[in-house]
This record gives sequence, C-alpha cells and structure tokens, in this order.
Amino acid sequence: MSKSKLEYLWLDGYEPTANIRSKTRIEEDFSGKLEDCPTWSFDGSSTKQAEGGSSDCLLKPVAIYPDPARRNGYLVMTEVLNPDGTPHESNSRSTIDDEDDDFWFGFEQEYFFTNKDGTPLGWEDGTPRPQGDYYCGVGSNNVQGREISEAHLEACLDAGIELSGTNAEVALGQWEYQCFGKGVKAGDDLWISRYLLHKIAEDFGVCVNLHPKPKSGDWNGSGMHANFSNEEMRTNGSEDLFKSLCEKLGEVHEEGIASYGSDNDMRLTGLHETQNITEFSYGVSDRGASIRIPIFTLEHDWNGYLEDRRPNANADPYVIATVMIDTICSAASG
Repeated sequence: MSKSKLEYLWLDGYEPTANIRSKTRIEEDFSGKLEDCPTWSFDGSSTKQAEGGSSDCLLKPVAIYPDPARRNGYLVMTEVLNPDGTPHESNSRSTIDDEDDDFWFGFEQEYFFTNKDGTPLGWEDGTPRPQGDYYCGVGSNNVQGREISEAHLEACLDAGIELSGTNAEVALGQWEYQCFGKGVKAGDDLWISRYLLHKIAEDFGVCVNLHPKPKSGDWNGSGMHANFSNEEMRTNGSEDLFKSLCEKLGEVHEEGIASYGSDNDMRLTGLHETQNITEFSYGVSDRGASIRIPIFTLEHDWNGYLEDRRPNANADPYVIATVMIDTICSAASG
C-alpha cells in the first residue's frame, strides 16, 4: 500500500499582502488526480481568517502539481471556504470570471534574494556599485544567487509550471522569472512558483523579498509586469481596439492601483522605467508608461497583447486577473 504526500497550499488573511501557507496530508493509494483530493480544514484563527471561537476554515482543492522535491509528492493549490462552503472573504481566486480561458497572462515576477537580516545578497559590505552591470549579468561580481534561481527554474519545470525564462535583474541580488498561463491557471502557477521559490531559498539559508522597494535610492524597484490578451486582441485586433482598451484601463486607474499590491507608491515614482502612481499613460514600446503596447503587437498588424507595468512584485495575480478581465469585458460590452 503506497503512501503519497499532498502539500495543501492556500492564501492567508493577512493584509495588505497575503502570505502562502501550506501543510502536509498523507493519503494511501492516491490516484494523483485532483478529483481525489479531499476537502480539508485548518485553524483560521492562526491565519487571520477566523475567530478562535469558530476557527475552522475549509480547503477546497482546485489545482494539482507533481512535487519536484518529494517522492510520491503533490502540490495541491486550494481555495479557502467558510464552514458553509461559501468562498471566504480572503478567497481572491473565486472572483475570476474566465471559465473558457479566453484570457492569457504572462507575469514577470521580480524579487530579491536576501540574508535573514533583510540585506540583499551582495550588499553585506554596504551599497554596491551603481546599477548597470547587473542586468542579465555574468560573473560573481555582477550576480548573486544564480544557483538558487537555477534550482527554482528546474523545480518549476518539473512541476509542470510554464515558465518562459529567467534572468538577473538591474540590482545586485535581484532576479526575475516569467510565468505564462491561461485563465485562472495563470494565477495558480504563479502562486505555486512563489511557494517553490520560498521553499528552495530555505534550503540555501536565504530569504525572498517581494517588497517593491527594499532598498531606497537610485535603484529600480521590484514589480510584476502583467502581459495580457484575449481572443479578440490576439486574432482580430486593430489600433482602435488597443487604444480603446488602454483608455478604459485609464478610466479605472485608481481602482487598478488599489489592487496591484502594497507600497507601490515607493516604486511608481516616474523614475526607473515607471510612470508616477498618480498619473496614467500608454504608448508603443514605452517602459515609462503605465501600459506599454509592445512592438510585437504592431508587427502583427495590431494582433497581440498589452503589458500593464503598474502591478507590484507582491501583488496577488488572482486580483490582477480579476481587474483586467472585468475591465476588458466592460469595455467590450460598453
């Protein structure tokens, strides 16, 4: 009789930034299929999702991945439900309305590797040389943490997560990876990839920092640019369509900013390839704009995608997807 290890993952109720939590369940003769993952429960009073007098919350499995670190292991993404089976108020996944995977997303997750005291790798002796040599850099004087990034890349691919690439970023100790997905799976994959990143960093005795500006000064912050499209944008686009979508996103700029992660004002300053948080703009190939229209879209006769450069590194991809889907759909219906 074989025993399988199922690691159940969920988002807690901490604000303004949710954390990912996990615990292990042992199942005998498990099929490896999502439909055979039991609903489970946890103590919501320990995660700011319930009061102590009525603390049980439910975990509803919604996606399953092979666990690259365990024999007979699986990673199970779950949604948090109230005891009556309704979505918990912290359940951001339940708000996504895209059952046919019409929307595709590509998230560019930036982050820093840090020591346990919060110092970025390579900054132990003080502020390093100005940024310039580090982006896609090679060599120990330009890159810190490559072995961790490589281990993370392999783990994600082994888990079936569709990463399209990774690279060192503009600050020493800063990295990025790109995660692609269709519909709600894009959010599932991003959260699972974050879990693996934190867990692998544990093995190396370091931490992962998703704050948008862990170091002040003349340094780029950490964002999570969100590339997105739907079927019309990919196959039946036009200049008028793309510009109208940008205008619609501008109309709900404040709502978007409120949904794109905490402390974003520290990153969106109008410097370091950002637009000021109080302003909205869009443009072709403009990395200083709120929305960039990639040259790829123009080269394909206005068929392609848009890049929202406002989301923060610590933003919830489920919330980002909800905002974009609702905004684009409202533009179509309007």
